[in-house]
Amino acid sequence: MSIGPMEIAIIVLLFVLLFGAKKLPDAARSIGRSARIFKSEMKEMSNDDERYEAQQRQIDAPAPSQQQPQVQPPQAQQVQQPQNQHPYQQ
Repeated sequence: MSIGPMEIAIIVLLFVLLFGAKKLPDAARSIGRSARIFKSEMKEMSNDDERYEAQQRQIDAPAPSQQQPQVQPPQAQQVQQPQNQHPYQQ
């Protein structure tokens, strides 16, 4: 079902009869403003959704782990043990 030129002419005629020729430009201007406001509100809602989703991704993402510097244990130094001689041995 499509709107043909005859249907559009009937709709325009109804607007002229309802609003009058003098009020028709004001009505069209008002409808244009309303459409612009509606469009900007829809865009703002879309931006809010995108910001919310970005925040959720940031919250849900695991925090990057801070890598601790790897410290190697000190290497044991070779210590020579004194040779214990028993005082009675000589």
